[in-house]
Amino acid sequence: MQSKIEREVRFLRAYTVGATIVCAVLLFTAFTQESAKKFEVIDVERINVVEKDGSLKMVISNQARQHPGIVNGKVIERDGPRAPGLLFFNHLGDEMGGLIYGENGGDGHFGSLTFDKVRNDQTMGFRYLESDNGRYSSGLEMWQQPDIPGDVLNEKYEAVRKIEDKAARDAAIQKLRDNNEITTRRLFLGKGRNDETSLSMHDIKGRTRVRISVPAEGEARIEILNEKGDVVGSFPGSGKAENEK
Repeated sequence: MQSKIEREVRFLRAYTVGATIVCAVLLFTAFTQESAKKFEVIDVERINVVEKDGSLKMVISNQARQHPGIVNGKVIERDGPRAPGLLFFNHLGDEMGGLIYGENGGDGHFGSLTFDKVRNDQTMGFRYLESDNGRYSSGLEMWQQPDIPGDVLNEKYEAVRKIEDKAARDAAIQKLRDNNEITTRRLFLGKGRNDETSLSMHDIKGRTRVRISVPAEGEARIEILNEKGDVVGSFPGSGKAENEK
C-alpha cells in the first residue's frame, strides 16, 4: 500500500514539474512575441501599406525604391529616380497624391504635398522650392485637370511636343488649351523668389485674370486683366489710364 502511495506522489511531483515547465515556456513565448512588436528604431528603405486583399494604399520610401506612380491603372514611365517621401493610392489602385521632398541642386531643396484628380494628376498642392543661392518660393497652388485620364493627356501632350516647327507646335498646344485638354494653373497664393507675396487667379485656359501683389517694398496693388492680358482695372490707379500712358 505504501509503495502505491509513493508511486502516486512521485507521479504528482513529475506532473507538477512538467506542468510548471510548460506554463513557463508558454509565458516566456507570449512575452517574447509581445516584445517583438515593439521597436525603438527601424531602418528601412521602403514600407508598403496594404489592405487585407493585398491592394496598395500607401508607400513610404527612399529615392532608390520609390514607387513610380500609377494613373488610370498604368504604371508611370519615368526617365530617372523619383523623390523620396509618402505616396497615397486610392480604391482604383491609382496614385492620389503624396508628400515628397528632395534636393534642388547644391544647397537647394524642395517639398511638396499634393492631391490628385481621379485618374489624373494634381489639383491642389502646397509647395516649397529653394535654389542653392538661398532664394525660394512657397505657396498654395491649384490646377485645372481635364476630364480625360492622365495617360491619355500625356500622350496628347507628348505628340505635340514632337512637332519640330515651333509655330505649328505652339498652335497645337494652344488648341489643346482651347479644348481644355491640358493642365492649367488656376490659382497661386504665396511668396515668389523676388520676395513679393501675391494672389493670382486664372481662367480655365490658364490666363491671369486677377492679380493682387505686395512687393518687398510694400506697395500693394490689385489688377484686373482681360483675356488678352491687358490690365483693364487696377487699384491704386486706373488700368485704362495706365495703358494710355
